[in-house]
Amino acid sequence: MWNVDPTLVDAAQVTRAAYAEAFERVTGVPLVYLAPTAGRTDSEIFFEFFARNDVDGEPGEEPLAAYLDALAEGFARRRDQLTARGRAAQGAREALAAVAAMDDTVQTVVTGTIMPNAVAKLAAFGLDAHLDLAIGGFGSEHYPKASLIQFTRMRAGEAKGAAFPEESTVYITDSVRDVEAAVIGRAAPIAVLSGSATESQLRAAGAGQVLPDLTDPQAVVSAVRRATALPG
Repeated sequence: MWNVDPTLVDAAQVTRAAYAEAFERVTGVPLVYLAPTAGRTDSEIFFEFFARNDVDGEPGEEPLAAYLDALAEGFARRRDQLTARGRAAQGAREALAAVAAMDDTVQTVVTGTIMPNAVAKLAAFGLDAHLDLAIGGFGSEHYPKASLIQFTRMRAGEAKGAAFPEESTVYITDSVRDVEAAVIGRAAPIAVLSGSATESQLRAAGAGQVLPDLTDPQAVVSAVRRATALPG
């Protein structure tokens, strides 16, 4: 399992513009104060926005469903900006291909981004070819990352007719919160240094392996083998 932003793709500029448009559209209030996004789902981010930006409303009346719909629409209108204002992580395509070549391996994503936006980001940079996105976990589901990891493992088993035990499951990500989610969700976390956290922070959160980047596909494969005790 892979995190999407920014482990595989950096589309922060386009995403922030879509956040701002969707938030003002459904609340009538400009998005002035941002919130941390690393390791959070789009639903969690919305509630942070709601709390920080002086929106009037009774508890339980936050228009989350309308916001997520508006976020998908706003992002779709900006899809043509992805390659100009975003980028794939260096080595991401090669790393995905290398892991896909491993025997008995299925790759998908677990991301806080809602499904249509995550799919658009990956497709824009040709990163979807080696991923089974039909079984992925997305921010559209309104669950924390640890639960998404568990649900994704169960979906994979049902879809493929094969067992994917906890000890065979890996989550590759770059944030402390995601590493912690992997530990709770019982997937071995492999961390990648993207600048969002230091190596010591990632190891303290539970990452037994930390890669400097994705530019060495064989290093990624070796990390997966070590995390799952696969021979190689």
